[in-house]
Amino acid sequence: MFVTKKDRLAVYSYLFKEGVCVAPKNFQDQLQHQDIEGVANLVVINLMKSLTSREYVRTTFNWQWYYYYLTNEGIEYLREYLHLPTEVVPDTLKKAAPARARAGERPGEREGGFEGDREEGKGKGKGKGGKGFGRGGGEGRGGGFGGGRD
Repeated sequence: MFVTKKDRLAVYSYLFKEGVCVAPKNFQDQLQHQDIEGVANLVVINLMKSLTSREYVRTTFNWQWYYYYLTNEGIEYLREYLHLPTEVVPDTLKKAAPARARAGERPGEREGGFEGDREEGKGKGKGKGGKGFGRGGGEGRGGGFGGGRD
């Protein structure tokens, strides 16, 4: 398939920037790709097929969608093809900023969460009558998980 240099640069630039690319399995030539402006979906699929055969991209197919993941060799190839410096990396390789604790708060001291709820629930009854979950009690309907009728 003939692919213009403009389309090839647009697809390769998008793939390098994001690190991943998705495309629906729809081979109609007039269908435009949803993320890359001005490029047909068929062109994206064929370029990714070419990169997959050279092991620059790993492909997964699920629910009529193609998922393409850039490999380390693919990063080096696209960096050379697009003439990018070595400091530039795809978004998938960038580290997310760590979540910072609020002022005056130590890690693990937040209210809520599972640990605090679990500790509060021990020994204290829940619901009406002070009885916990599970069998017994006979109040309400059933009295627990899979308890059936008494």
